[in-house]
Amino acid sequence: MSLSSHLQELKRKHQTLEASVEQAQAAPGVDGLRVAELKKQKLRLKEEIARLES
Repeated sequence: MSLSSHLQELKRKHQTLEASVEQAQAAPGVDGLRVAELKKQKLRLKEEIARLES
């Protein structure tokens, strides 16, 4: 897998997690631990993307 396609895949996963976080926060009876875990995953992806782009 080339670096470019790997970055695209990471960005796609980041966008998917963003949508999941928004959906989880909008749902009644929000599970705070689930939202926190999604946000951590999203942050890890963001850091990996930044590392690869530099």
